[in-house]
Amino acid sequence: MKVVAVIPARGGSVGLPGKNIKPLNGVPLVGRAVLAAVGSEYVSGVYVSSDSTEILGVAEKFGAVGIRRPAEISGSTASSESALIHALQEVVSMSGKMPDMLVFLQCTSPFTTSEQIDAVVSKLVEDEAASAFSAIEDHGFIWQIAEDGTAAGITHDDMKPRQRRQDMKPRYRESGAIYAMRVPEFLERGNRFCGKTVLVPVEMPPIEIDTPEDWAVAEAYARAYDPHRLSPKNKIKALITDFDGVHTDDSVIVNQDGSEAVRCSRSDGMGIEILRNRGLKMLILSREQNPVVKARAAKLQMDVLHHIRDKLPALDAWRCEHHLDWAEIAYIGNDINDLDCMKVCGMSFAPSDAHPEAKAISTMVLQRSGGNGALRELSEYLISNDLIG
Repeated sequence: MKVVAVIPARGGSVGLPGKNIKPLNGVPLVGRAVLAAVGSEYVSGVYVSSDSTEILGVAEKFGAVGIRRPAEISGSTASSESALIHALQEVVSMSGKMPDMLVFLQCTSPFTTSEQIDAVVSKLVEDEAASAFSAIEDHGFIWQIAEDGTAAGITHDDMKPRQRRQDMKPRYRESGAIYAMRVPEFLERGNRFCGKTVLVPVEMPPIEIDTPEDWAVAEAYARAYDPHRLSPKNKIKALITDFDGVHTDDSVIVNQDGSEAVRCSRSDGMGIEILRNRGLKMLILSREQNPVVKARAAKLQMDVLHHIRDKLPALDAWRCEHHLDWAEIAYIGNDINDLDCMKVCGMSFAPSDAHPEAKAISTMVLQRSGGNGALRELSEYLISNDLIG
């Protein structure tokens, strides 16, 4: 049986703009869904359907195949089913064969695991069902307003004494995370519930991210428990930084005499000092030949290589001099001349305002922009996740 996973991820989001590529504890939402699907014992192919080039780039980095979604089914009113049907058509055009089963995952459920996906698929197969979905046990008492304006119980009889939780018949609600369906039945009905349907109780936090408030709750939960926390194979022993767009906001003030000035963040400087005190080797690697780069490096007590046109050979020489493996180096860059270095280092980071190509290949896209706290955020991330060796 061929099983594929499809993850719809639109570029537009009214409640929380850019949420699908926004890093949660270092891993963007679309990356989390891809990681869960890639780890499934059943799923043989993972596809992300999106109208956004940036989302598709991030998805491919985590192991998915990107499917460009047409504009007519990319709006806020388009159904998930329309994206799934289009994705299946694209899968057939790529592989020459229609899959037997489809797993539909939603980025808005950031803590889905591979094991939960396997549980849903297993239940569908064992019960010979047409569709299955993940569900959370719910003991809440649901009410509605009756026609006469009074409160009326839906999940309970409000005219009888309140039941104890342990005496209640188990009730469930959709988690919104995982759906599985047999493809022929799904295509016939065009609905994720396409015949005999079974539910699979899963243990996951009741978190679906649609608003900034939801995001804050997810961040708090991720600090305590996160199945998708990224960590390098080796501890990080060195941090390499670009200068313009990382230490600065990528703007420059040119004085009448031709001298230049830039704006840096004291908070970033403190972050660098904290990392230096933890024993991290640090280097500024800059394309610009400018006295301000050397002056800032001296202020931060960082090594500096500037006026470097081809950064990778220069970094490799510095790496060998300090007896470092690539896996032990973290790199933060903001533009296309940083890409080669970002690809070979153990971890890579990009400020929130970096070039799209830099963000697409980075391990983590930071929430702060260059020259405005990105380095402080990075330092706190490395320390809080015990990544410094």
